[in-house]
Amino acid sequence: MSGLDAVQWPAMVVTLLASWLVGSTQRTRRLWGFGIFILSNVLWVIWGWHTSSYALIVLQVGLFAMNIRGVRHNPVDGPPAR
Repeated sequence: MSGLDAVQWPAMVVTLLASWLVGSTQRTRRLWGFGIFILSNVLWVIWGWHTSSYALIVLQVGLFAMNIRGVRHNPVDGPPAR
Protein backbone atom coordinates (compact mmCIF):
# COMPACT_ATOMS: atom_id res chain seq x y z
CA MET A 1 0.00 0.00 0.00
CA SER A 2 1.46 3.36 -1.00
CA GLY A 3 1.28 6.44 1.21
CA LEU A 4 -1.63 7.92 -0.73
CA ASP A 5 -3.61 4.66 -0.52
CA ALA A 6 -3.68 5.15 3.25
CA VAL A 7 -5.43 8.56 2.90
CA GLN A 8 -8.78 6.80 2.75
CA TRP A 9 -8.55 5.82 6.43
CA PRO A 10 -8.04 9.30 7.91
CA ALA A 11 -10.64 10.58 5.43
CA MET A 12 -13.14 8.07 6.81
CA VAL A 13 -12.35 8.95 10.45
CA VAL A 14 -12.58 12.70 9.75
CA THR A 15 -15.92 12.20 7.95
CA LEU A 16 -17.35 10.29 10.91
CA LEU A 17 -16.14 12.94 13.37
CA ALA A 18 -17.68 15.70 11.25
CA SER A 19 -20.99 13.84 11.05
CA TRP A 20 -21.04 13.49 14.84
CA LEU A 21 -20.35 17.19 15.37
CA VAL A 22 -22.90 18.41 12.81
CA GLY A 23 -25.59 16.52 14.73
CA SER A 24 -24.91 18.56 17.88
CA THR A 25 -27.43 20.99 19.38
CA GLN A 26 -24.58 23.42 20.06
CA ARG A 27 -23.92 25.85 17.22
CA THR A 28 -20.16 25.97 17.84
CA ARG A 29 -19.86 22.19 17.54
CA ARG A 30 -21.93 22.22 14.35
CA LEU A 31 -19.65 24.90 12.88
CA TRP A 32 -16.63 22.77 13.76
CA GLY A 33 -18.38 19.84 12.10
CA PHE A 34 -18.87 21.79 8.87
CA GLY A 35 -15.22 22.82 8.91
CA ILE A 36 -14.08 19.26 9.52
CA PHE A 37 -16.36 18.09 6.70
CA ILE A 38 -14.43 20.42 4.40
CA LEU A 39 -11.20 18.75 5.53
CA SER A 40 -12.78 15.36 4.76
CA ASN A 41 -13.77 16.63 1.29
CA VAL A 42 -10.15 17.57 0.63
CA LEU A 43 -8.87 14.20 1.85
CA TRP A 44 -11.38 12.30 -0.30
CA VAL A 45 -10.48 14.38 -3.35
CA ILE A 46 -6.78 13.58 -2.81
CA TRP A 47 -7.56 9.88 -2.55
CA GLY A 48 -9.99 10.01 -5.47
CA TRP A 49 -7.40 11.71 -7.67
CA HIS A 50 -4.81 9.12 -6.69
CA THR A 51 -7.14 6.24 -7.58
CA SER A 52 -8.74 7.95 -10.63
CA SER A 53 -12.12 7.86 -8.87
CA TYR A 54 -13.56 10.87 -10.66
CA ALA A 55 -17.13 10.25 -9.52
CA LEU A 56 -15.89 10.45 -5.92
CA ILE A 57 -14.23 13.78 -6.69
CA VAL A 58 -17.44 15.17 -8.20
CA LEU A 59 -19.37 13.89 -5.17
CA GLN A 60 -16.98 15.67 -2.80
CA VAL A 61 -17.36 18.95 -4.71
CA GLY A 62 -21.14 18.61 -4.37
CA LEU A 63 -20.89 17.79 -0.67
CA PHE A 64 -18.56 20.78 -0.20
CA ALA A 65 -21.28 23.01 -1.69
CA MET A 66 -23.85 21.50 0.69
CA ASN A 67 -21.52 22.11 3.65
CA ILE A 68 -21.24 25.78 2.69
CA ARG A 69 -25.05 25.92 2.50
CA GLY A 70 -25.24 24.22 5.92
CA VAL A 71 -22.96 26.84 7.48
CA ARG A 72 -25.08 29.63 6.04
CA HIS A 73 -28.32 28.09 7.38
CA ASN A 74 -26.89 27.08 10.76
CA PRO A 75 -29.30 28.34 13.46
CA VAL A 76 -27.91 30.28 16.40
CA ASP A 77 -29.31 27.92 19.04
CA GLY A 78 -30.98 24.54 19.20
CA PRO A 79 -30.99 21.68 16.74
CA PRO A 80 -30.09 22.17 13.07
CA ALA A 81 -32.90 23.54 10.89
CA ARG A 82 -34.89 21.05 8.83
